[in-house]
Amino acid sequence: MSKMKKIDVLVIGRSCLDYIAVVDRFPEENQKTVLEFRLMEGGGQGGTAACCISKLGGQVVYVGKLGDDEEGRFCLKRLKDFGVSTEYIEIVSGGKTPVAYIFVTKATGDRTIIYERNALPKIEMDRTMDTLLRRSAVILLDPEATYFGKKLKNRRDQKIKIVYDGERWREGIEDVMAIADYFIPSSEFLKSKELNFNGLSFSERIFQLNTMIKGELIVTDGENGAYFIMDNRLNQIRPPQIKAVDTIGAGDNFHAAFSLALSKGFDLQRAVQFSVAVASLSCRDYGGRKGVPDWNEAIGMADPLKCIRL
Repeated sequence: MSKMKKIDVLVIGRSCLDYIAVVDRFPEENQKTVLEFRLMEGGGQGGTAACCISKLGGQVVYVGKLGDDEEGRFCLKRLKDFGVSTEYIEIVSGGKTPVAYIFVTKATGDRTIIYERNALPKIEMDRTMDTLLRRSAVILLDPEATYFGKKLKNRRDQKIKIVYDGERWREGIEDVMAIADYFIPSSEFLKSKELNFNGLSFSERIFQLNTMIKGELIVTDGENGAYFIMDNRLNQIRPPQIKAVDTIGAGDNFHAAFSLALSKGFDLQRAVQFSVAVASLSCRDYGGRKGVPDWNEAIGMADPLKCIRL
């Protein structure tokens, strides 16, 4: 890759190996159930987002770390399979690539995740990262890169847009809230005890959180699509009718699509429409990556989606 080539989205964060088990129903504790089938796929919010951006035709660079183990080699191969540049991935000698065990309920596509904490070293802000920042239109920070909020405070061009994937409350998240141009949590984030939103309705929680961040707030809500504030009104983009077989990676793909849409100059409403379409389509196959559409299919699905003013 040329050193001067423009990067649409610079993705910083986690890669892992997903072991996926599809079951008819998730069993209660001390019970058992039949395994319908199983598969392996590359996972992690950052790794999945990078694959999605590449599949959509975007110029993406992924910065992350993997162990020099079998799991790491598998993850690296899957990134390459999707055309993701891997030159800025550090392979840690003796490092252990994290894994996640995911149980998908066949009838609904709902998933239960048991994940391994990442023990690999944190990503550093070095000269290489500075160069990548200068080449990038958008930076996507996944939850494991929350600590980068502090690192980016005084070390970025203000023209670069920062998108943050707000999975849950983490140490250092206040720094991200202060610098992110687009703060995109799931609806579960609104229930964080640190926010102390007890007694507030769903919409009231969104408006309250909006007062706590610097940039735009978009809240993803699964089968209800996504919510955002425009002209002091709450708006909703509902998803298209897609038969979801697996919701793994839907949130990661939403953040990926949104970041790419920003780099292409989409306004807020169209970016949310595009992201809802991509996230929904990604649920039509198992593993979070195989169902991701190309650019033309995504646009065709996104354009008819209506914006509902609430």
